Order: sequence, then C-alpha cells, then structure tokens
Amino acid sequence: MTEEKNLSTKYNPQEVEAGRYQSWLDEDLFKPSGDKKAKPYSIVIPPPNVTGKLHLGHAWDTTLQDMLIRQKRMQGYDTLWLPGMDHAGIATQAKVEEKLREQGISRYDLGREKFIEQVWDWKEEYATHIREQWAKMGLSLDYNRERFTLDDGLSEAVRKVFVTLYEKGLIYRGEYIINWDPQARTALSDIEVIHKDIEGAFYHMSYELADGSGVVEIATTRPETMLGDTAIAVHPNDERYQALIGKKVILPLVNKEIPIVADEYVDMEFGTGVVKITPAHDPNDFEVGNRHDLPRVNVMNEDGTMNELAGKYEGMDRFEARKAIVEDLKEIGRLIKIDTMVHSVGHSERTGVVVEPRLSTQWFVKMAPLAEKAMQNQETEDAVAFFPPRFNQTFLRWMDNVHDWVISRQLWWGHQIPAWYHKETGEMYVGMEAPADSENWYQDPDVLDTWFSSALWPFSTMGWPDTESEDYQRYFPTSTLVTGYDIIFFWVSRMIFQSLEFTDRRPFENVLIHGLIRDEQGRKMSKSLGNGIDPMEVIEKYGADALRWFLSNGSAPGQDVRFSYEKMDAAWNFINKIWNASRFVLMNIEDMTIDDIDLSGEKTVADRWILTRLNETIAKVTDLFDHFEFGEAGRQLYNFIWDDFCDWYIEMSKETLYGEDETAKQTNRSILVHTLDQILRLLHPIMPFVTEEIWQHLPHKGTSLVVAEYPVIQPEYDDETASKGMEVLKELIRSVRNIRSEVNTPLSKPITLMIKTNDPKTDQFLVENTNYIERFCNPEELTISSEITAPDLAMSAVLTGAEIFLPLAGLINIEEEIQRLEKELVKWTSEVKRVQGKLSNERFVSNAPDDVVEAEREKEKDYLEKQAAVRERIENLKTIN
Repeated sequence: MTEEKNLSTKYNPQEVEAGRYQSWLDEDLFKPSGDKKAKPYSIVIPPPNVTGKLHLGHAWDTTLQDMLIRQKRMQGYDTLWLPGMDHAGIATQAKVEEKLREQGISRYDLGREKFIEQVWDWKEEYATHIREQWAKMGLSLDYNRERFTLDDGLSEAVRKVFVTLYEKGLIYRGEYIINWDPQARTALSDIEVIHKDIEGAFYHMSYELADGSGVVEIATTRPETMLGDTAIAVHPNDERYQALIGKKVILPLVNKEIPIVADEYVDMEFGTGVVKITPAHDPNDFEVGNRHDLPRVNVMNEDGTMNELAGKYEGMDRFEARKAIVEDLKEIGRLIKIDTMVHSVGHSERTGVVVEPRLSTQWFVKMAPLAEKAMQNQETEDAVAFFPPRFNQTFLRWMDNVHDWVISRQLWWGHQIPAWYHKETGEMYVGMEAPADSENWYQDPDVLDTWFSSALWPFSTMGWPDTESEDYQRYFPTSTLVTGYDIIFFWVSRMIFQSLEFTDRRPFENVLIHGLIRDEQGRKMSKSLGNGIDPMEVIEKYGADALRWFLSNGSAPGQDVRFSYEKMDAAWNFINKIWNASRFVLMNIEDMTIDDIDLSGEKTVADRWILTRLNETIAKVTDLFDHFEFGEAGRQLYNFIWDDFCDWYIEMSKETLYGEDETAKQTNRSILVHTLDQILRLLHPIMPFVTEEIWQHLPHKGTSLVVAEYPVIQPEYDDETASKGMEVLKELIRSVRNIRSEVNTPLSKPITLMIKTNDPKTDQFLVENTNYIERFCNPEELTISSEITAPDLAMSAVLTGAEIFLPLAGLINIEEEIQRLEKELVKWTSEVKRVQGKLSNERFVSNAPDDVVEAEREKEKDYLEKQAAVRERIENLKTIN
C-alpha cells in the first residue's frame, strides 16, 4: 500500500500533522494488541492536574513515555499506555474559588453541593484542553481506558485502602500541630510546604516573675502567638536558671501566671537560654506541652485571624495583630529590642501564603511500618529499579526519615473521608458505605489528601480491588514510570509503599527520573519570572516532531535541560534534511513496489557500507533505548542519518543512479528504499508524524508505521571490509577537499592527484573504486601506486594505509606547507602519546574487553604510521627548501 509518490517540495509541519492523529485513533492503533502470546508492556501516565494547561515539563514527560510505548508496540509487545487525570484537591479548589471571587461569590455562599457542581464543570473544561494537547503532542494513549482520580472505580479503591489501613491501626485520628494554609483553610503535609528565605525580625521581650523578684528575657519571631503561651522553659542543666524552675511568670498583655518548666528541648547556647512555650502553635512546643501536661491555647481562627482567646486583638489578621502586640509591648515597657534577620519561612505550595503551625484534629497514616516494608523490598528481586540509580538512595533516605502523613484536608473537592459520627452519642464508624441508619449519622466533612488517591494509581486504574480484573492480571505491575525528580517524595514513594501493602508487588519495574526544563540562562521556569514556554506555541511554529526531537535529546537521565529556540531551529533543520533526502529517494524509485525491493544483487562498497552502518545503528539505538539513554540514541541516529545516509550514501548513489547499468540501479534503489524505511522506523517513536507521512509514500506492507515492525539487525549485511574501505575513501575525499580549500582551488577545477599506497589491499581497493575518487575529487590525472615518489612541490595528507599528494606548482608556499605539516605532526604525536598511555595502563588492559583493547592497538599502529609519514614529508620539504 502506498500513497502518492511525491512529497511536497518543502517540509511543512502543520500540513504533515493535520488530521494524522485522528486517523490513528480512527484505526484504533493505540489499543493493546490483544495478543496473549506477546509480552505485556504497560505505562500509566502521571495524571496531570485538572487545574490548567500542560507545560513543557508535561511535554517532556509524556514524550519519553510515548517513545517507550511506540517502540515496544513496534517490537511486538502487547502495550498499554493508560491515560488519566488527577482531581488535584487543593489546587483545583483554589482555582475555582478564585474564579468565584471574581464574581463576588464564595464557596460558602453556594454550599458544598453546588460548589462541587462548579468544580466538576471546571474539570470537564480543562480535561478537554488536556486531551487536545495530548493529541497535538501525538501521544499514543488508549483513551478507552482513561481514568480520573474521582471516578467510581478509584473511589472504591480509596475507601478500601482507608478502611483497611484503619482496621490495621495504620490510620488514626489525633490532635497535633500541623501545617495550616489560612487562605485555603486546610491542613498541608510537610512536602506541600515550600520554605523561602524572607526578611523577618527577632522580638526580645521581658516576662516579670510573679513573686516580683525580677524578669526573664525571651525572644520570638511570632509575637502574636505569645497570647497562647502556657509556660516558659529553661534547660534543666542551665546553672543560670536553676533557682527559677517551678516559679511562675506573668504573661504580658494577658496578665495571667504561667509556670517555668525545665526541659532538654531548650538550647542553652541560643539566645538567653529561655524560650516561650505555645503548645497550640508550634510543633516542638506541642511536645514540650505533652511532657509537662500543659494546656493548649489556640488563639487563631482557620483563616489566620485572631479568635476570642486573643482578647482585644480578636478579629485582627495575624500579621496586623503582630504589629499591634509589638506596639503594646513597647508601650508597657516589655519590648527590649528588635533584631532584623533573614530566616526560612514555610509557604503553601498551592496558595503561596505563609503557613501557620496550628493545633488541629486530623487523620494520619502511621508511616514507620509502611516505610520499613518499602525499604526492605529494595533488597529483593522485586525491587524498583531507578534510572539513574542514585535516586534509589534519595528514595531510601526519605523513607528512613519519614514522618506520619497527615491525610485529611479541610476541603470540599476530593474523596470525603469514609468516617461517620453518631449525631447523639458521638460514636465513630469507619466503613466502605454509610451506616444503615444513615439519618442518625453525619459524615466527616474532610477530604483526603490528593496524593492518597494518586498513590494507588498504578493498580486502581487496572481494576483493583477486583484482583480478577483482566487488566490487573495482565498489565500490573506496570513496566516503567517516567517522572521528574521533584515528585519522588510526593508520589513515587507513596505508590511504592501502598502497592506493596495492598498488592504485595512493586507498582512498576523501572522508574525513569528526568530533570526540570529550564530557560536558556538555566533558571527554573515560573510565572514570576515570566520565562515560561507554552509547548503548544512551540508546536505551532516548529511542529510536534521538532519539539519531541529536542525533548528526547535534551539531556542524560536525571539531568535538567535548557530550552532554547536555537535548539528548536536545529531540530527543525534535521527534520527538513530527512524530508529532502526522502524526496530524493522517492524521485528516483519511480513506480517501485514492495515486491521490487531486492537486496540480493551485486553491491558497491557504498551499498555494503551503508547496510553495515544501518546494522550498527539499530544495535546501538535499541540498546540505548533499553537503558533509557535517549540523548545518546538521538546522537547515534543523527550521525547516521545526516552524515552517513544523506551526506555520503545518497551522494555516492548518484554515481550508480545516473549511470547506464540498470541492474546496478535496481539494487541501489532497493538499498535506498530499505535504508530509508529502516530510518523511519527507528525515528518513529521520537517523531511520529513526519515519519508516518514519508513512510506512507514508500512501498510498504501494513496500514501504519505505528504498528510496523521495529528494525532488527540482519547479520548477513555486516561487512567489515566495506566499512574499513569506506573510511579510507571518506578520509581521502575529505583530505583532498580540505587541501583544495586551503589553496583556494574550487572542486570544479581539475587537479593532479597522486595516491601512494602502503599495502596491496588498500591499493586494490582504491583502484576498484576510482569512480568515486573521480566523482568527488575531480582529478585531471589520477595515479594510484605504492611506487610513487613524493613530488617536490605538492600539498599532502597522510591517510590510513596511504598518502596523497596534490602537485600544485605556483599555488603552494613551501614554508607554509612545512608549518601546516608540523601542526599535523603535533596532532599525531599527541594521539600516539594518548593511545600509548592507555595501553601502558595495566588496569585498562586487564579490565577492558578484548575487542576494546585490540581497537586501541590498531589505533596505535595507524597513528604511528601517520606520524612517521608526516615526519618524513617535513624532512623532504626542508631538503628542497
């Protein structure tokens, strides 16, 4: 099957990509093959939040996944790439509340049910945007299996996990100091808090001893919390304050007595060695309060304003109250001094406001046993393999130091906690469904942290808790997870411990960790810097294939990548090169069909060489993909396509195509078509649109490149002799061109070319391939012999197995030629020194593979010959001079 033979004269990505994605969907090419004999390979997409449009990081992430899935599909695996999205509790609710605020409405005006309807409308709108962007990127997702973290199946999985952990004693409810977001009015986990250095102050105050015997000095960065002080503390071994332990002080502004306690938490070396204890507003003070049975006085409301326990400051914002309290302390003579300082302050990742440590009753997951199981699993055969491996240590360090996970959020959008309280008795019930007499119970109004549901993503999307589900049986555990290093703690670790707890299996075999996309200056892309790049705008200008090529070649695993339009220009130019080469091939194959392709005929050295190089490229690219080294795989493809195929083989093909031998032409056309076909297959996982477009114009079997076979090595085409011969030929042609360039002799001007060969094989090879020498060097007179004597006035170059001389009387300056050769001698002397240094290293010789050591010995021999030839040439010229 083929489409029309000719490609348009210019590569136009918009034209190439228009309608192609829909045609793939119409043909159902992205579904699993259903071949039960095939090995399964599955990826679940890291579900993007339904909070907005996708950014370049998503584009990178999904491009790498699509490359893996497309390659495995072509290799005959039964592939599933499952799409889906995350409800993103706090982030989505914040966006919808912001939208409502613009209309002068709050969620409380609407009530929970109506507000949730608004959020579902938002979700549908942005889910549509995301699908459109996936299509633009060319992602080969199975939309029939698309999931959402709030759909019915996932909701059942969430309830099952919650109830099971609760029954095991791994979920509990307790009063603790948690991170509180006063704008979103919800608890945050530790990793949802971003610490920023900001300018603040250290406020020094004096508390009067209740017996009137003096004062003690304390300092704080948060004077507004002093209204909730229930003690002050000193270290039990601090000799300065031994006499004060057990006494009381009068709390300024509140005028109530609070005790002085001794506790080892106090750092004797810091400040005055006396600290205020506010158990309801500081996690360390909370622990001190527990040890000394201190009351907990919470002086703040959920929105960060002061409450009725704050006395006259009730209703004031926390920071306004701080200013007022400082002024009042100054007025009553209790403010000693204010030191300005820069300190690290927690901010909400979602709303950006300063986080408030706050006493609150929340639901927690007891992490120690879950973390222990995850760490132990990394010592087994079922361990998750991290790429790069160093991230395994990052994972283990975090699991080793993990705190209990606060999972309740004071939101309306999310999985409501499956706990109910009896309206009269206060009894609590936890279960999959509401109690039978539900009218007597009310459900806990809190929802679960978003990461609680996304932690179940690899198995809940496959049908769990129905362990008999066909997808669960076939595709779980999944094969590879691709994600950025910034969410190892948030997501990767949680998927691992939840999967081990509930399926007794790792959730995925491999985790490929990539870095972040930065701007040209290496800065992280952010709204505040205004340096963000919309991938859709890049696609509009350059096409999806160019963006995908850039993203796939950006860096090594785990490393950040810098985006630049210069790199995008280079990506577009590469595709344009492929396009033009393909046009050349198509224009020269006439009405060729798949049955006309025959590689069995007599081949030129160029034919044999390109097939050998094709085998080498297939082997390297396949191996590099298996190790997720996409940047190096791209480099191999680029070099083979641009240098070997386009710049050398196509040019050499013209010698045959423009000749008279029809049999040779047919073989050459077959090799051109075959090599281009294999190139398109190798490239398809990276740049699917343009490869499909070109392939549809070639003679081929099957409907689409999406499901065509991935290239494999064909050993019968390996030809080491042709490879070595072509290297000599290429070296010769390059050297002649370089010499012509040095003496400003254009290729159109015929020259005398003398080639002195050093061995019979080289001599025979060059004689057999004089047609290429004549075509690419344009000699007026060509001599190939081992008996040549170097002319007096000539430019020269040393090759592997030969020397060349270009007698250029009147165009050469002997002094300049000696200087040029002396530079060349320095180069070959340096190469000899380098290779001999390697070979004299016993560790290298004993540890390196035999073929690697042998290759170095071959280089040594070659470099020594070149060094000697150049040295001899210099001596000869000096004699003449």
